[in-house]
Amino acid sequence: MAKIIRNKPGLRFCTEILYPRRWIIFPFTSTRSIGTLAFEEVRSPSHKPTPDYSAFVLHGLVGSARNWRSFSRNLASSLSTFDSPSGNLTVIHPSQMTPNFDFDIIHKAPDWKMVLVDLRNHGQSAGVSGLHPPHDIVNAANDLANLVKSQDWSWPDVVLGHSMGGKVALQYVLSCARGDYGSSAKLPKQLWVLDSVPGIVDPEASNGEVEKVLETLQTLPKTIASRKWLVDHLTNLGFSRSLSEWIGTNLKKSGEQYAWAFNLEGIIQMFDSYRQLDYWPLLEHPPKGTEIVIVRAENSDRWDPHVIQKLESLKNRVGDESEGKLSVVVLPNSGHWVHVDNPKGLLEIVTPKMASLS
Repeated sequence: MAKIIRNKPGLRFCTEILYPRRWIIFPFTSTRSIGTLAFEEVRSPSHKPTPDYSAFVLHGLVGSARNWRSFSRNLASSLSTFDSPSGNLTVIHPSQMTPNFDFDIIHKAPDWKMVLVDLRNHGQSAGVSGLHPPHDIVNAANDLANLVKSQDWSWPDVVLGHSMGGKVALQYVLSCARGDYGSSAKLPKQLWVLDSVPGIVDPEASNGEVEKVLETLQTLPKTIASRKWLVDHLTNLGFSRSLSEWIGTNLKKSGEQYAWAFNLEGIIQMFDSYRQLDYWPLLEHPPKGTEIVIVRAENSDRWDPHVIQKLESLKNRVGDESEGKLSVVVLPNSGHWVHVDNPKGLLEIVTPKMASLS
């Protein structure tokens, strides 16, 4: 099992543990906050100074990068061993690992870097200055391009976005295709939209759970006595315990009490923008060189029958070489929280397709 290892100056290769016929790899993780967005990195270990491929991972509303640590860590490990059909890798005795040892002997799979982003108003980015209004999906996507430029990175090969993050990912591709990020910007080869409805979201057609949560949060004091108080209070108001506990993870210590780790007013503006934007035209005509993959959770309550039917008709449409590709996949045994409800199933869907890029 992989684990998180905090960044240390000069650390390039993480701890190795050798088991019979298998080399267990611990992905590399660093945590940093910069002048644009805050982010974390998860990397499969390699001697290479620069990873072969990179992917951005975008959380949903009232979430944060840390929600996706476990899945991203497992994805990095899965990609690092995917080239071995049997899953059995060569065991190298520690005495053979000299300073000049060639790790290509045992690490043939491409090296991946996962960038877990805290979107504006969320997580560590809530305290970053310079992320000016309007707080909408367009600017949230612009933040990703600014992050790439500020870090002097290569443009990401893959972008994965869950829920609201899915629409941020769609906007990123749309803006990139229009040239909004400059001539140096490159479209991702794959765009994963994880249980996010691509069109306008009609509040009357939903169960209103998100709206109720945001309205309730606006009625709470700015400082909270404890996580237990918050969970009990939300549960007494009729919210499920699992949802209440998840909301409680967004509290941070502030003296003897707790405060929100997000900017609530900014999040409300982003949610309004999320509901109003329509990306069906992008799905109908994906930009050349990009595959858009919609992952619909089997038990999710976000999808109306007519939306599902529209997706299926687009998926079955025969395109030409002047456009990209649209794929639609159903994740079984999962509700909206795909990385929690069925992370193994999601990993089995994502890994082979991402690995195919090499």
